[in-house]
Amino acid sequence: MDSPTVKHPRKAEKHSAVAIGRRFLRSTLTHNIASLYGTQIAAYLFPLLAVPYLARVLGVYTWGLVAFAQAFGAYVYLLVDFGFNLSATRDVSRHREDRNRLSDVLAGVLGAKSVLALLCIVATFALQHWVRQFRENPLLLWSAIVMGIAQAYSMIWYYQGLERMKTSSAIDIASKAAGLLGIFLLVHSPAHAWRVLGIQAIASLAGTGVLMVLAYREVPFRLPSARGTWQTMRMGGSTFLLRSAVSLYTTANVIIVGFFASPVAVGYYSGAEKLTRGFLSLMGPVSLSLYPRLTHLIKHAQAQAVRLARLSFIFMGVCGTALAVLLWLAAPLVVRVILGPKFLPAVPVVRILCVLLPAVATSNVIGIQWMLPCGLDKECNRIVLGAGVLNCILACALAPHLGAIGVSIAVAVTEVCVTGGLYVLLTRRKMNPFRMTKSLEEVVFSIRLNQVQP
Repeated sequence: MDSPTVKHPRKAEKHSAVAIGRRFLRSTLTHNIASLYGTQIAAYLFPLLAVPYLARVLGVYTWGLVAFAQAFGAYVYLLVDFGFNLSATRDVSRHREDRNRLSDVLAGVLGAKSVLALLCIVATFALQHWVRQFRENPLLLWSAIVMGIAQAYSMIWYYQGLERMKTSSAIDIASKAAGLLGIFLLVHSPAHAWRVLGIQAIASLAGTGVLMVLAYREVPFRLPSARGTWQTMRMGGSTFLLRSAVSLYTTANVIIVGFFASPVAVGYYSGAEKLTRGFLSLMGPVSLSLYPRLTHLIKHAQAQAVRLARLSFIFMGVCGTALAVLLWLAAPLVVRVILGPKFLPAVPVVRILCVLLPAVATSNVIGIQWMLPCGLDKECNRIVLGAGVLNCILACALAPHLGAIGVSIAVAVTEVCVTGGLYVLLTRRKMNPFRMTKSLEEVVFSIRLNQVQP
């Protein structure tokens, strides 16, 4: 009689680890993270590649004017998008198997964006006469407005909700690469400043058109209805408030510097912020990929959602801290190489903004990945809105005396307050994923989730 085969424990452990690694590499989540890294590279690295060229071709003064116009274009994007990249993504994730529901979501989002885009165009006519910089540079204003509207029509949210990012990421990367090439070919002097934004608008519209055609090959085409448009806007209301509140300590800072200081100071702050946001974007795809996954797990498998949220918080916190240390040490070299020697006064601004890397990374986990899928939109909005008001007060107080450095101090303090406030709120609500025992995971969390979710 043959003796039974005994497996060596280390060998079995090795095979088990290999199998887990293979499953991870083949998983949808991994593929989505990889695809979103491509999209994030296109969104942040491509414009960053244009920065050395534009900083030298346009000069600090004109670069500051472009950044000032971009800030207004960002607010147009914010209004037209209306938080749908979060609310509609959540809706698509919950109903990804229902083609009719997906068609309704698409029609509602496009209808709502069209109404909001028309309102922005009307408001721009008044803005052109109110702001001196835009009275003197109308082409710059309108190219920024068109860019904001074009980028707001992006279809990435739809494919992100479906967790199918390969094709959409490839098309998005191609469109942004075309925009980068267009800048190098068509922008040669400060007089061409408006082309920087116009080229990006055309590239965004081209990519959105292709993705929209692909989407309507899978779901029935429906014209937007008044009722569907209104319901979609109501659905996006809470996430719009969240995004608007966040803009009070992101986009608004460029405008505050522009009002209280010279375009040169705007150029320093904008250049420093772009560098910092570029480093922060290295963690963005992980956050974006986990959002629909956690939305799905919180509804169907709460214990798994808690574990995934814990891992995400630790990973993002460690990565954010490491990137902050790296950027702080390399700030003089990075500024000199990317922005040019004329931007060296921006080095202290970059070093202050390094605080944003761990603070934003962890607050995104708590706020976007955890609180929004749990239905805690209102609570999250209150904290972020309060932080936005705090930032505006600090920035307006510091900018007249310290310029770009004062505004960078204001936003650094604000981001730390956001992270701490969100963590304290979850702890008080007994929905902090780090404070949950097994019984809370299985019982209390499910009860509270049913109370807060519609």
